[in-house]
Amino acid sequence: MTELLKRILPTVQKPARYTGGEYNEIKKDLSQVRVRVAFCFPDTYEIGMSNVGMRILYGLMNEMEGVWCERVFTPWADMQQAMQQNDLPLWALESQSPVKDFDMVAFTIGYEMCYSNILSMLKMSGIPLRSSERKGLKNIVFAGGVCAFNPEPLAEFVDFFCLGEGEDIAREVVSLYDKAKAEDWTKEQYLLEVSKIPGVYVPSFYRHEYNEDGTLSAIVPLNGAPKVVTKRIVEDLDSAYWPTKMIVPSTEIVHDRANLEVFRGCIRGCRFCQAGFSCRPVRKKSPEVLYRQAVETLEHSGDNEITLSSLSTSDYRGLKELTDQLIPYCEQNHINLSVPSLRADNFSRELMEKLRSVRKTGLTFAPEAGTQRLRDVINKNLTEEEILTTCQNAFSGGWSSVKLYFMLGLPTETDEDVLGIAELVYKVIQTWKAYATNKKRGLRVHVSTSYFVPKPHTPFQWEKQISPEEYLRRCRLLKSHFYSHSIVYDYHGPDLSQLEAVFARGDRRLGKVLECATELGAKLDGWDEYFNYSYWYDAFQKCGIDPNFYTVRGYGEEEILPWDAIDVGVSKAFLLRERRRAYEGCVTPDCREGCAGCGANCLLKEVSCDA
Repeated sequence: MTELLKRILPTVQKPARYTGGEYNEIKKDLSQVRVRVAFCFPDTYEIGMSNVGMRILYGLMNEMEGVWCERVFTPWADMQQAMQQNDLPLWALESQSPVKDFDMVAFTIGYEMCYSNILSMLKMSGIPLRSSERKGLKNIVFAGGVCAFNPEPLAEFVDFFCLGEGEDIAREVVSLYDKAKAEDWTKEQYLLEVSKIPGVYVPSFYRHEYNEDGTLSAIVPLNGAPKVVTKRIVEDLDSAYWPTKMIVPSTEIVHDRANLEVFRGCIRGCRFCQAGFSCRPVRKKSPEVLYRQAVETLEHSGDNEITLSSLSTSDYRGLKELTDQLIPYCEQNHINLSVPSLRADNFSRELMEKLRSVRKTGLTFAPEAGTQRLRDVINKNLTEEEILTTCQNAFSGGWSSVKLYFMLGLPTETDEDVLGIAELVYKVIQTWKAYATNKKRGLRVHVSTSYFVPKPHTPFQWEKQISPEEYLRRCRLLKSHFYSHSIVYDYHGPDLSQLEAVFARGDRRLGKVLECATELGAKLDGWDEYFNYSYWYDAFQKCGIDPNFYTVRGYGEEEILPWDAIDVGVSKAFLLRERRRAYEGCVTPDCREGCAGCGANCLLKEVSCDA
């Protein structure tokens, strides 16, 4: 640590964010390192250290001989100011080396509102923003994560994207870089060769052409690049790399506990859910492997809580077998067991009782819509009876708190659907009054509504987003029908979600907006303390781009979409069919009841899509 940094740290919040030195961090002898990777998470330390994907790839790359992967996080605003005042470049935690000294700069991107942080981190590192301005092999910038499934808003800044799951592709792109560096390739040579790796998308190898109305007229592959790049998956999760010796944070993080990934993908087909489609097909771990990984992770970390994570954990068929093994271990060692991502249609009283012995908190469910008609439109496959039966089981078992998540602005939504949320909440309250065994504590029903954001690679990728004004009207309508003191209601502000929709479905013309907004002062946009829509409004004005083009306009079914060069395994024909079924109010059963023909099974060598 430099003397300058030592002087700065006492003046900023949470200095442990910037020091490194945590238990289980990985340090290497630089004389034995051929490739240095700065693994950048475009948000704060507390968020990044809670990210399971980053922990997996950090451990995996550091197992490669001759490779040292180090962590970099977005500094909080006070540290950014101190760095600017003292001309201090962004550094990596393990070695304290400046990021500009690294061979490769990797970003993992899970949220569109982190895009300004990516540019800020490059600026703070002294690395040119645009790919075309970075010459030679030094500072190759690549990125992955769910946002890479529409990479176009970042196309000018990122050299290449890794699509899908990173365990195999990360090894391949880093190994190729090792070869390129040893043989003194040019950057152009490296990009040409890396584009041949399945799952790698090089934006500069695709030319986008536009019609007079601003819509895309063509996506033209160049330099022999494939017309479509298909994502990568890991087929056998039991044998896949899993880091049981994870870094123990030296300051509190958002998810300050051990995480255990039980399976990937989702058997459901909620038509709004990007992860549910882009992470297909379903692949599971065996309960035996999960139990071993859980015990090893807990023993290496000293954590007193572990979470079973997935998109829908209660859909995991080995859950009973796993919890039968894990709960006695947790009880014996005074460890809390958390099972989030539960569904009201398959969360049993037996599982509730098991969890009560090692975890005493409220329950959280996401009905998403207040009426059965609208739940059928979005293919939630959840009935009011199932919701209320689950609440009945919970209340009779001693629970007195429940959180319910909904969206406003879903396709075909009417005021009747909005008021249906209030009606459902009151039925939950009546269920508590009828069945609660712990009435002394009182009831709390936390209701949260978010602003629907249409996302790529879903049946709703073509939909219009309602205007911010209309969203707020629906929020006020709903709030006016909450009369009980047992209800706590909050809703997301519209500006952030509108901007999220712009960048979720945007094209590469948004790069100049992103750069302009960052220059104006946009940073840490995912944090209420710092999000300032005026920066973005001014940037859109200066760049002559109308954000409504990407939101309230909607997209035509025959229109070329900015992400059409990306294949997540789910066919556009299937998505269109699901969109039409939505407007017909038809439900598509989940994958266990019968294959709906989405196409994701084609990514498997042996067809098996079952959690």
